[in-house]
Amino acid sequence: MELFYSAGIENGICILGEEEGRHCMKVLRHTPGDMIRVIDGKGNLYECKIMEGKREVVCEVMGVREGFGVHPYSLTLAVAPTKNIDRYEWFLEKATEIGVDRIIPFVGDHSERKVIKPERLEKILISAAKQSLKGTIPELCPQVGLREFITGLGEVQADELRLIAYCGEAEKHALPVAVREYINRMQREHVQVRPKITILIGPEGDFSGEEVQLAALYGFRAVHLGESRLRTETAAVAAVSCIYFLLS
Repeated sequence: MELFYSAGIENGICILGEEEGRHCMKVLRHTPGDMIRVIDGKGNLYECKIMEGKREVVCEVMGVREGFGVHPYSLTLAVAPTKNIDRYEWFLEKATEIGVDRIIPFVGDHSERKVIKPERLEKILISAAKQSLKGTIPELCPQVGLREFITGLGEVQADELRLIAYCGEAEKHALPVAVREYINRMQREHVQVRPKITILIGPEGDFSGEEVQLAALYGFRAVHLGESRLRTETAAVAAVSCIYFLLS
């Protein structure tokens, strides 16, 4: 299935941006009258008919399908950007393909990278969503300090699960075990809401002891991802995959 993305869909009209329009008309050689499929990044798939393809591609919306390619849970990943930004970009692509809702780039005590270029990262998310046939594009939140992010969450709610994966020697549950316990509790209490999960993945130098303690104060459970020592981006993809296979 060939997909395009547009942030300009309103009143039955869809306008493709410059890059998407050029790909549609110049690369794929669509012409007025052709039918194309467009996602809005919010979970909707539009069937559109090209009306004009000169300076901009203007389409008429012929139909819409809601909930296209969505997953039955809400997953937020807070992941420290890696020193080699290519590795972080790889994580963004694969996490989007599998299923994630929000990505929080954070700076922690041991972070080696403190600057990112969100414009490039946004393009990777859009491309990955189209490639994996998803109508929803993950929200890339502004980079934030880890302590600010944790305290900004407030008290943990009864219907959410907060997890922190790190390499310390403290007692930790396997991530799948923690998720199953959460789901079982929700079922016992007859909580009929979409599972809401937040996972913290630290930088190459791991979390500091103070950061782990702060996370615990705000309801984060310590988990591990197995016996192997994983790179930041690998751990993040492993966590996304675990949630996908347990809850999809």
